[in-house]
Amino acid sequence: MSLYVLDTDHASLFQRRHPAVVRRILAVPASDLVMTVVSAEEQLRGWLSVIHRASGDRLITAYARFRDTLDYYRTIQLLDFDSAAAVRYDELRLQNIRIGTKDLRIAAIALSSGGVLVTRNAQDFSRVRGLVHEDWSTE
Repeated sequence: MSLYVLDTDHASLFQRRHPAVVRRILAVPASDLVMTVVSAEEQLRGWLSVIHRASGDRLITAYARFRDTLDYYRTIQLLDFDSAAAVRYDELRLQNIRIGTKDLRIAAIALSSGGVLVTRNAQDFSRVRGLVHEDWSTE
């Protein structure tokens, strides 16, 4: 079995009940499905930013979605940015790959864990040599 590492975009699609993503995720044993601590950071920072700018009913909704996101992270294993990922990250940085810092960290974690990154961002992640990635949002 493969280890599937959900990128932030696929986690968001799953949380919004995207049919193709939900179908694929539910077909994978829970033990083979993980996310990175970097994706958790991205999602939580996003909701905190929305909360900071919101008022009235939008603030209520923003806090509810923030809570939903926290609850979601109780259901899925997180891969850490550990020493193995840090080594891979440093190697990738030396290659001058032109993608965002957080994406590079996610790639380093996926590579160090031997996982398949599940993402719609093939344009950036295809620049990372040796990284296997799939898009589950299309069929």
